[in-house]
Amino acid sequence: MNDNVKSGVAETFRKLEQAFSPDPLEQAVARAKGDEAPFAAALRAAEALLFVAGDTLSAEDIAEKLPAGVDVAAVLTSLRDAYAGRGVELVQAAGQWRFQTAPDLAPLFSEIREQPRRLSKAALECLAVIAYHQPVTRAEVEDIRGVALSRGTLDHLLEIGWVRPRGRRRTPGRPVTYGTTERFLSQFGLASLDDLPGKEDLNAAGVLDARLPPTFETPRPSGALADDEDPLEPGDEAPDFFVDHLGEREPD
Repeated sequence: MNDNVKSGVAETFRKLEQAFSPDPLEQAVARAKGDEAPFAAALRAAEALLFVAGDTLSAEDIAEKLPAGVDVAAVLTSLRDAYAGRGVELVQAAGQWRFQTAPDLAPLFSEIREQPRRLSKAALECLAVIAYHQPVTRAEVEDIRGVALSRGTLDHLLEIGWVRPRGRRRTPGRPVTYGTTERFLSQFGLASLDDLPGKEDLNAAGVLDARLPPTFETPRPSGALADDEDPLEPGDEAPDFFVDHLGEREPD
């Protein structure tokens, strides 16, 4: 057999050996024979401990569960090498060990979630006042509610797009007036402001206080500019909010 044939046969057997050789974890266990049997048991135990741990584990934590006399550092190093390049890898950080997804697979698990945000009682009251009394100024909202309006309450309603600046009142200081938006109508399933619940609807829902006078009627808002209201000038669509006196927060 000439040298070329010998070289070809050797290469063929080398490829077959690579194709059918056990993976690194199997090799690590296979090496633990005879006197090294405790190492094989420790390897499996450490793998199980790290797999089910709800948090990172230190080498000392793992050593407490392994057979006495086992080289924990060697066990962890063998596991780390065995899982290298897989979808799940064993990593060490700040002296702690944990299994984690391979960094290059992170995009597989990314998703966009909308975080629901509940409106506070103050925000709901403010929204109701604006919906029924629009166009209304901040001072008028405070007068109707009987409590100062915090900065965050109106800012939140503006941020989620249920309330918008409408115009400016023709009074000293030219205060901004506010009203609801198309998004507000869509959110609450209203075709128009005329579909806002009236006195009878609110009574049936048990929303109105029984002590209200019989002459009470729910206001009927208008989407048009009021007689004493001017439209906002260009660049005046998002006026600055007044800072509350002494930074007091509004009670919920």
